[in-house]
Amino acid sequence: MDSSLLALILVLALAFVNGTNDVSKAIATLVGSGITNYRTAIAWGTVWTMIGAGAAAFVAAAMVKTFSNGLIESGMAIPPALALAVLIGAIGWVLFASRTGLPVSTTHALTGAIVGAGLVAFGGHGLIWSTLIGKIALPLLLSPLLALSFSVLLHPAIRAVAARWEGTCLCVMPTARALVTVNAQGMTRTLIRTSAFGQPVMAVPAQCDRAGLSGFTIGLDSIHWLSSGLASLARGTNDAPKIVAIVLLGGMTTAWTSSTAQAIAFTGVALAMGLGSYLGGLRVTEVLAEKVTRMDHMEGLSANLTTSSLVLVSATMGLPVSTTHVSSSAIIGIGLLKGIQAVRWTTVRDMVLAWLITLPAAGILACLAYLVLVGLL
Repeated sequence: MDSSLLALILVLALAFVNGTNDVSKAIATLVGSGITNYRTAIAWGTVWTMIGAGAAAFVAAAMVKTFSNGLIESGMAIPPALALAVLIGAIGWVLFASRTGLPVSTTHALTGAIVGAGLVAFGGHGLIWSTLIGKIALPLLLSPLLALSFSVLLHPAIRAVAARWEGTCLCVMPTARALVTVNAQGMTRTLIRTSAFGQPVMAVPAQCDRAGLSGFTIGLDSIHWLSSGLASLARGTNDAPKIVAIVLLGGMTTAWTSSTAQAIAFTGVALAMGLGSYLGGLRVTEVLAEKVTRMDHMEGLSANLTTSSLVLVSATMGLPVSTTHVSSSAIIGIGLLKGIQAVRWTTVRDMVLAWLITLPAAGILACLAYLVLVGLL
C-alpha cells in the first residue's frame, strides 16, 4: 500500500480515537449538572466538534505549520516511516486511554510520538527543541494552571450575574421589535429596541406567557447549552489541525499540499472525529461528569466558558494547548471553590498520572512502530 494513502487512513483512525476521548471535555458539564442525559449531550458535542474541525481549515493554519514542518530541522531527510510511526504511537495510547476511561491529551500523545520516533530516526540533533519547548511544552504545562485559576476567578462573577437574573428569561418580541427581560414575578424591562427583530415566535416560557408576551426565549440553561457547543467547537478547531498536519509531516508527500487536498483531509478528519465522538464518547464522559466533582448548571457554565475561551484563543494563536488539560482543570477549579473535600482526589490522581505517562508512552510506541516500519518500507 502507498505510504501516503496509509498515512491518510491512520490520520482518520487517530481522528476517530480522538473523538472517543475528547468529546467529553465540553459536554460532561451538561450531564454532571443534570441538564440532560449522556446520549443527548454526546450528540450535541459531536455536531459542534465537527463544525469546529471543519472551520479549522480556515483559521488554524499556524498550528498546521507547527506540527507539519516546524518540529524537525529543515535539512533532514524524513523517511515515510516517521509520520506513520507518529500516528501509530498516538493512536495506540489514546485508544488505550479511551478504553480505560482516562481523559488524556491527543496533543501530548502526538508530541511524545514525534519526539520518540524523531530521536530514533535522527538522534537529538534532528528535532527543533526550541519549538518543542516554547510552542508546545510550555503551553501544555501552563494551560492546566491557567484554566484552574481562570475558572476560580470567573465562577464567582458568573454566580453573581446568575443570582441577579435567576428566574428571568429573555424574549425577542416580534411585534415590539425589542429584547425584553421578564422575571419570575412577571415584571418586564426592555433592554434593546430595534427594527432588526420581528422573527416568528420559537418558545414561550410560563413567565413570559403570564406577562402576555410572546417571543424567542433564553434562560440560564440555554446559555449553558450554548457554552457547551462553543467549547466543543473550540475543541474541534484545536485538535483537527494537529491531526491533519501529520500527513504533511516534513513534506512526506506532495499529494496533500494543495488547498483542495487539505480541505478534503480536514473534511475527513471532521467526519471521523464526529463518528468517534458519537460511538465511543460515553466512558470518558462518565468520568468527567460524575467522578471529579458535583456541579450545578452555573458551575458547568463557568467551566465551559473557561475551556472555550482559552482553547479558541490558543488555537488562533497557533499554540497547541490540550483541551483535556484545560477542561479537566476548569472542573477541578470549580470543585475547589466548594472546598478541598468536594473534589474526588483519587480520580484527579489517576488523571494526572495518565497525563504524565502520555508523553513517554506514546513516544515508546512510536519508537517501536518506527523500528518495525523501517524494515518494511
